[in-house]
Amino acid sequence: MQDSHPVALSWRKSSSSATGDCVEVAHRDQSVFVRDSKQRLPHILEFTASEWLAFISGVRAGEFDLDSLKASGGQPCGDIQNG
Repeated sequence: MQDSHPVALSWRKSSSSATGDCVEVAHRDQSVFVRDSKQRLPHILEFTASEWLAFISGVRAGEFDLDSLKASGGQPCGDIQNG
């Protein structure tokens, strides 16, 4: 994972994003780029295809569900500021 500044990418956001404030994803070659729609630059993260697939597999398996995080002692993102 690295902070990168790709240009001319086709960004996609979740269809369930009602407010438009969400994470956006773009693909190029063997890389997946991720950014926050509210702070587009300079913070664009780049992942390899295998890193992205591992993340998606974890999401589908429920590894990041709030109940799973609490059971493992992890902290959901919303609670970090209170930590």
